[in-house]
Amino acid sequence: MPKTFPTPKLVIFDCEGVLVDSEPASNQALADNLSRHGLPLTVEQSMAHFVGGTMTGVMQTARSLGANLPDNWIEEIYDETYALLRQGVPLVQGIPDLLARLDAQGIPVCVASNGSEEKMRTTLGQNGLWERFHPQAMFSAHSLGVAKPEPGLFLAAASHFGVQARDCLVIEDSGSGVTAAVRAGMRCLGFAPQGGGKKLAALGAEVFTNMSEVPALLSI
Repeated sequence: MPKTFPTPKLVIFDCEGVLVDSEPASNQALADNLSRHGLPLTVEQSMAHFVGGTMTGVMQTARSLGANLPDNWIEEIYDETYALLRQGVPLVQGIPDLLARLDAQGIPVCVASNGSEEKMRTTLGQNGLWERFHPQAMFSAHSLGVAKPEPGLFLAAASHFGVQARDCLVIEDSGSGVTAAVRAGMRCLGFAPQGGGKKLAALGAEVFTNMSEVPALLSI
């Protein structure tokens, strides 16, 4: 018999790669930038190295791999990334239907991301979700000063909604996000539409590949 879970009292979404399909564009900007700074990477290699990390961590890793980055590199890469994202970023397939289903069940939702609020304004604002989440249901590592894989971002969201960690469900697509959810004591669904689910499962996530699967996983 498959394990059954109670319906969550709060669903916490990651932003990039879960709500919006922005990882390809973000990593295209990153790969192009790092290639100019002496670290040739494909988009796929960039995603393998950097998805789910903070930009400070990306900078440290890129330097360790041989990139010659200026001190103002984070400002530079944000400018280039936002410019590319403004050209258009779609919602992940199935997200509107899933959010509508959660609304119909009266289950609160929020977004918790290692990205900045400015980045989320750029991506979510194109799709009508910025107004939905900001400011009461949006938690940014830049604002709170704690980033995944530490659990503080998710715990802050739970505290804001007055929900205990065990009653929260997190939807993530990165190893750092899954680790943060597990450390917070929260059930985590790992979104792996293009593969890579074994890594997320090994970290403690229940892997799925399409947002249409989520209602059944949540028993709604």
